[in-house]
Amino acid sequence: GSMRIACAQILSGADPAANLQLVTDFTERAADQGASLVVFPEAAMCRFGVPLGPVAEPLDGPWATQVREVAARAQITVVAGMFTPADDGRVTNTLLAVGPGTDTHYHKVHLYDAFGFTESRTVAPGFEPVVIDINGVGVGLTTCYDIRFPALYTELADRGAQLIAVCASWGAGPGKLSQWELLARARALDSTSYVVAVGQADPGVPEDSSGAPTGVGHSMITSPWGEVIAAAGASPQLLVCDIDLDAVSAARRTLAVLSNRATFLQVGKAESRG
Repeated sequence: GSMRIACAQILSGADPAANLQLVTDFTERAADQGASLVVFPEAAMCRFGVPLGPVAEPLDGPWATQVREVAARAQITVVAGMFTPADDGRVTNTLLAVGPGTDTHYHKVHLYDAFGFTESRTVAPGFEPVVIDINGVGVGLTTCYDIRFPALYTELADRGAQLIAVCASWGAGPGKLSQWELLARARALDSTSYVVAVGQADPGVPEDSSGAPTGVGHSMITSPWGEVIAAAGASPQLLVCDIDLDAVSAARRTLAVLSNRATFLQVGKAESRG
């Protein structure tokens, strides 16, 4: 079967109300074009580089509630990055997933303590992979730095994902854009799934002194064969694409990496030395 999906490559600012308006506009446009899913970047609620504690809201707070209402009105599933309060004074980097028959969330598992940025200082990690169901299609949810960890993607495929979203605020820098494309294509091959990699648009200004990642744009959809089948440029854009879900089952028959995997016994270090 075919499924129409939309990548909402927005440029979030520091004002959640203004960002909510962007989410509303892009969601309505995606629905008008017949998409059943619209994926927004990480930090759609508020960009990185400002204190996130004061911005964070619970999943039943006003920001999430309004996204829920927009999704319900437009009859489309919306995945968007936000921040929720964690128990220990930090926040969680959370994907809200809401729409017909869906109301759930994913807390980012792999925190970005890399390239001079320490996300774990202000963000508490999640622990649980999440797959949502859209009209019988399993959609896995992942965030930014997660894309560097193949085991999460094979786990999501094991849990029924045929399509895996990556919502990102990808840091700029030497080689970073080519890594983004390489990783999106590699994770599609690892999981023989479609990958919908949606990043913040490129703000066109250097990153601030905090080293907070902003965005490079270049959102893309990759097939289970690792091909880029749709791609955006650097600026804000709504990228709409029809995907053929029969390609997932075909890839899994022909390129059966998921079923051909060897399983390795987890042997403790002490035992293996003995």
